[in-house]
Amino acid sequence: MTEPIRVLIVDDDVPTRVGLRVIMDAESDIEVVGECASAEESYRQIAALEPDIVLMDVQLPGADGLTATAHIMSGIAAAKADDGPRVIVLTTYEIDDYVYRSLDAGASGFLLKRARAEDLAAAVRSVASGDALPIPNLTKRLIEQYATRSDERRTAVDHLTDREREVLVLIGRGRSNQEISTDLSISPETVKSHVKHVFAKLGVRDRAQAVIAAYESGLAGQ
Repeated sequence: MTEPIRVLIVDDDVPTRVGLRVIMDAESDIEVVGECASAEESYRQIAALEPDIVLMDVQLPGADGLTATAHIMSGIAAAKADDGPRVIVLTTYEIDDYVYRSLDAGASGFLLKRARAEDLAAAVRSVASGDALPIPNLTKRLIEQYATRSDERRTAVDHLTDREREVLVLIGRGRSNQEISTDLSISPETVKSHVKHVFAKLGVRDRAQAVIAAYESGLAGQ
């Protein structure tokens, strides 16, 4: 029997935490292992409980969700771990500089707090399986608004093969692996391999950061 997906809820609003727990507990393959109201407490609970997914509110007392996400991701990078928790940022607002910076810091995606219960559960499953959340037009508009050109990103992109650059351009357009497979007339398995190499060369962990890299390098829009 497959182990349930372990979720930690980080939100300072009690009704929101209760609502999220009810939604998650209704799913047989998801288990809420803890909840807390601050970034500092989330660090302790992550170390103690080893969740697979952290549902992270953007606005928190003290250190905010951006700071918390960056701290969690830097810890994973320092440990050179591949199996650390993945962060899904929860926000009340659709367009928010905090959301963009959380994605850039390493969050696997973001969801609006008013999302339907089934969408929240599906997001947890998707990210837990190793996929980032699909990149909707909303996220692309957010990245377009805040991303700035980066010499470091351009240098990293220079190390990609021609095919990997093509794949990154399509990721920047929000295309799924299946859509990239169709667009480039290559197998889905080959797409997955190219995506993995793109992520490794750019030093990103998820699709959202790859989209940011595409914009910062100037590849997006080609």
